[in-house]
Amino acid sequence: MIEAGPPNVDLARVVKLADFEALARERMERATFDYLIGGSWDEITRAENETALRRRRLRPRVMLDVSSIDLATHVLGRKAAMPVGLAPAALPGGTCGGAEVPVARAAARAGIPFCISTFSVCTLEEVASTGAGDRWFQLYIQKDRSITRDLVERAAAAGYRAIVLTVDIPVPGTRERDVRNELPAPDHFANLPGSEAHGQERDAFVRELNEQRLSWDDLSWLASLTDLPIVVKGVLTGEDAHLAVEHGAAAVVVSNHGGRQLDRVPATIDVLEEVAAAVAGRAEVYLDGGVRRGVDVLIALALGARAVFIGRPYLFAVSVAGEEGVARALGLLGAEVSTAMALLGISRPADITRAHVC
Repeated sequence: MIEAGPPNVDLARVVKLADFEALARERMERATFDYLIGGSWDEITRAENETALRRRRLRPRVMLDVSSIDLATHVLGRKAAMPVGLAPAALPGGTCGGAEVPVARAAARAGIPFCISTFSVCTLEEVASTGAGDRWFQLYIQKDRSITRDLVERAAAAGYRAIVLTVDIPVPGTRERDVRNELPAPDHFANLPGSEAHGQERDAFVRELNEQRLSWDDLSWLASLTDLPIVVKGVLTGEDAHLAVEHGAAAVVVSNHGGRQLDRVPATIDVLEEVAAAVAGRAEVYLDGGVRRGVDVLIALALGARAVFIGRPYLFAVSVAGEEGVARALGLLGAEVSTAMALLGISRPADITRAHVC
């Protein structure tokens, strides 16, 4: 289970994001940890997301004024305290209620966006009740289009700032850890009334709900339902990035679902420049997958991202120490970004260029 309770560790001894993963491994049930850490098939892409970032090298400039470092940027027209957001995550069966609430509070304290999943443990409204903060709603288009329309309307009514359409899961990827652990679906999904699983295997249940007959016209249809900006998540090619923008996307997320869908697709950092070139400034570009250090954030910015989104690190942090764990994780990451910027010779995220990375 993910226990989103008060800290049960000395957070001062947690000095990097990977420390939370190690602590979570000790505390979580095996099936839950495997669900969060695992990828599809041989998990090559999951691992490559991190190793591809580590292959990049930074080119610092010296003798520059870095006496004042400002991490702030703008994401979808709104100020973010740093170029980082929290990605949506569907939590496994058996997870305790309320997991997204402490995450939302920590993100609001940090001044960054938090995106909750269609398959969240808490309802849209419960997360919205946490108060201030930029909240986005991640959407899977359901076979019953009236459910999709209702979700979009609820998100707008609850004050969400964007709809994040995930497009890379027409069917769930094969995750062998979950098969071995016989991971069940939750009894129901909080945002989908009437969607009782009745003990079904998780992936079969998701396949039953999600629409497999999607086209780019569905993006235009979705945009017709709301004035909220639409973010398309799950783009790995310049061709699809171009089509997303042509059909009304305000932003695209270069994402391979954390290596949990089609294995042996590229690491997200390896295709970021291709996507950014295809978008050509007509929409914002974000990246998720493998970001574990402040230098990873800067590498992504240099290669064309406006911001990055993290997933597994904050899930491990909330499991270890609730809201304070997530706050600690974000504080550590922000401090790393700030120090790396000074050492790189830049004062603002907008100052980083392609010339800073080789």
